[in-house]
Amino acid sequence: MVSMAWPIIFVFPPPASVFITAMSAINLTLASAGISEMRGKNMQYSKFWKNSNQPDSQKSKQIYISGKRGMQIAYTPAFLAGLTSLLLFPHNDGIRYLLLSSALTIHFLKRLLEVQFVHKYSGGMALDTAIPISLSYFMSTATMVYAQHLAITQGIPEPPIDLKYPGILLFLVGISGNFYHHYLLSRMRSSSSSSPSTSKSNDDKDYKIPRGGLFELVVCPHYLFEIIGFIGFAFISQTLYAFAYMAGTTFFLTGRSYATRRWYVSKFKHFPHHVKALIPYLL
Repeated sequence: MVSMAWPIIFVFPPPASVFITAMSAINLTLASAGISEMRGKNMQYSKFWKNSNQPDSQKSKQIYISGKRGMQIAYTPAFLAGLTSLLLFPHNDGIRYLLLSSALTIHFLKRLLEVQFVHKYSGGMALDTAIPISLSYFMSTATMVYAQHLAITQGIPEPPIDLKYPGILLFLVGISGNFYHHYLLSRMRSSSSSSPSTSKSNDDKDYKIPRGGLFELVVCPHYLFEIIGFIGFAFISQTLYAFAYMAGTTFFLTGRSYATRRWYVSKFKHFPHHVKALIPYLL
């Protein structure tokens, strides 16, 4: 039975589910992943695909795939989870459920289309990086939808403050800004690699200092808009799990942005030091 003393007026009271409670706590551990990124222990994809703190004997045993294939592996299960939630469990009487499932499906469909038609890859990805990312996206998407399902089936009362419509706006701003800056990045890449990368010998010659849009102020505006999109998910859902996932993702992308800026400073002698990592003029 839901407690009537739930103090947070913009979040659903938590459902009677040990699984959702545990997953909410687990998502907050993404904060530690963000700290690891700041400390140089980076997940092996994009610019950091060759970074590893493992001994050479273990590095030689790693399986590397193309960055394009790695991202397809990362995003496809989450897209299918969102699509399945719409087709098999529509909850036509639950507008939040429909909005959340639709937003998640559109988000990962957009990512898959970008992988296929927008992004240009010159590096690879360790398979043992692609699989955890894929599982994380899939579990987070499925759990966010499940938490919304429980809010309906357990008859949990709506929060006094309704954030779903501001959430739609934030989602649209986030997904549009993220796509625009991904497009700017793709235009700057001089070549693409669509075949699997089995060697770690690629250099960084294809990278340039990004220009245009908010790249004039921050290194990772695409991460900034991604965070805005995840805030949109949390506002649409208004479940405790969605806010925990948003917080964990924000911590991780903040750390990743910090590491990316440090990478650019180390690679480019004349990198403009007024350009921040994630938030213009601040961070």
